[in-house]
Amino acid sequence: MSRIGNKPVVVPANVKVAVNGCIVSIEGPKGKLGWEFRPEIAVVHDAAAQTVTVSRHTEARLARALHGLTRAVVQNMMVGVTQGYEKRLELVGVGYIAAVEKEVLQLRVGLANELQVPIPAGLKVACPDQQHIVINGIDKQLIGQFAAEVRSLRKPEPYKGKGIRYMGEVVRRKQGKAMVK
Repeated sequence: MSRIGNKPVVVPANVKVAVNGCIVSIEGPKGKLGWEFRPEIAVVHDAAAQTVTVSRHTEARLARALHGLTRAVVQNMMVGVTQGYEKRLELVGVGYIAAVEKEVLQLRVGLANELQVPIPAGLKVACPDQQHIVINGIDKQLIGQFAAEVRSLRKPEPYKGKGIRYMGEVVRRKQGKAMVK
């Protein structure tokens, strides 16, 4: 029994929901999102109660797994079109800088060449200063994927802590060989 999947998703007053076959579309003040869910799951929009309920047709293992996932994705879409999502990255290291020019994120992170990362459509990337990157958008999955790709260009290393990390991420540090006798 899925506890998350059984909870109905509350639809805010300024959000429109449409379910056509296996596609759920949600439109709000910040934009419009659509997602195709699996046929093992049923999504029903109750306009009178202003809720979206997710149910499954069978008790198969796959259907049970997709039940909670589908409900969580629909909830994330609701939050995205009303409030939006944000991820923050920070660059730690001497000479590490970031800048946004047109639709390209430019990074100097201790490599021989400057890295050019194209910004996907639907995301807003800003650099309030040279050591911080702010990623905004309505699609939680797209924001997380782009932030992970940027972080993977120069992961934080455990000896000096240099690299690109999420804001507030704790990097486990190692002592190095100075302590060995």
